[in-house]
This record gives sequence, structure tokens and C-alpha cells, in this order.
Amino acid sequence: MSGIRMLPAGEQGLVVEFGQTIDSAINNRVHQTAKLLNMEIGDAIFEIVPTYRSLLVYFNPMRITRANLIRQIETMLKKTENCLSEQDQKQIVMIPVCYGGDFGPDLDFVARHNGLSPEEVIKIHTSDPYQVYMIGFTPGFPYLGGMSERIATPRLEKPRIKIPAGSVGIAGSQTGFYPMESPGGWRLIGRTPIKAFNPQASNPFLFDAGQYLQFKAITEEEYHEINRQVDAGTYSPVTHIHVKGGGAI
Repeated sequence: MSGIRMLPAGEQGLVVEFGQTIDSAINNRVHQTAKLLNMEIGDAIFEIVPTYRSLLVYFNPMRITRANLIRQIETMLKKTENCLSEQDQKQIVMIPVCYGGDFGPDLDFVARHNGLSPEEVIKIHTSDPYQVYMIGFTPGFPYLGGMSERIATPRLEKPRIKIPAGSVGIAGSQTGFYPMESPGGWRLIGRTPIKAFNPQASNPFLFDAGQYLQFKAITEEEYHEINRQVDAGTYSPVTHIHVKGGGAI
């Protein structure tokens, strides 16, 4: 368990740090441990908050002591430290995106900044699944790992006051999309009609940290058609499982 630290966070919190870098293997370990905690001692835990490289565990001190919680986590980590860092299966949620134009006003800038055409930026951005490292900033906002450095672009020097819901952006080597209208400084390259956060739904969140998203380019006509289905409550996002060493099922 080299490099893993357990740090107190108030009277009911424990932070488990797995490393100091943004890394797929570290993030997989974060979510693997969160899942085991929920399965094995979930009744003694109020909430588990995963981040890029750590877990914040809020526990019930009437059900479990901090020392006992640490011992149980150490046992779990010993069980899993020899596991593969890459998941054997990836659940991938497809995110349709209309790129450029009014939907993606910064697409041309991202292309120029990287010496590419807008079409090349789109091809790179949609080529591979992205791991949902964590969800934050606003409800449902996915921080995604694995974007190609070929399209990395700095944030806006002056953030926009209002960004439309569904806007897909790039900030440095990260990408993600805004589930609701909000301020923001990411470079906007497109927009999706789907809702990552719907407070009226039985499950308000479309996906969870630890899952994978893959963007798919669509036309403006397709955008408006999907948007109508979303508003009517008839749209179901396409999800498939990718098996390591194989293909999608």
C-alpha cells in the first residue's frame, strides 16, 4: 500500500489518498475501494465522495470508530492491490454532440491553437471513451480523463458569465460538459441535447463516477430531434459494454 495515506477530516470524516497525480489506475483504485466500502460496511457510512485521486468517507461514529474504519480499509486495500489497474469491462454512455457554429463557438480557436482543422479536432475528440474521474462543480458535471494532448487548449482568460446547458468544453487537457446553465471558462466546442442531471427523474444523474463516456458527432437536425425526445421524456441514451481484449457488446 505504498503511497496511500489516511487523513482525518473533522469528527466524522476520513480522507484516503491514493496518490498525487491524475492517473487512470489511481482513479480505478478510488472507485474500486468506494464500491467495496459500500458493499461491506455501507450501513456505518453516511456518504463516500470520490475524487481524482482520493476518497472522502463520512462515517457514523456511533457505528464504527475511525481506527476500526482505517483497519477495514487497509484490509480491503491488501485484497485489491494485486488487481489489474484497468477494468475488464467498461460501461460506456454515448453522448451525441453537435460541434461548431453557435453550439461550439471555440472550435475554430481550439483547431488553430493546435495546428489542426476543426474536422480533425472533432475526430480526435470522438475517437475514444473517456473515464468519468469525478463529478462536481455543478450537479452531474463530469470531469473526464484521457483526452488527447493533441487538442489540449488553455481556458478562457475571462470566463463567460452564462454558458448554455449541454455545452461541451475543453480546459487544458480535460474535457467535459455543462449539465446546466452556469458561468464557466472552458473552451466550448459543441453541445449535447441530453441531460446529465434531471432533478425530476427517479435517478437524477445520467451516469456515475467510474463509468465511461464517448462523444459522437451529430448534425444540427439530429440535435433538435434528440432534444425533442429529451423534452418529451422518450429519449434513452445509448449504452454499451466494452470488454477488454474484445469489442462492444
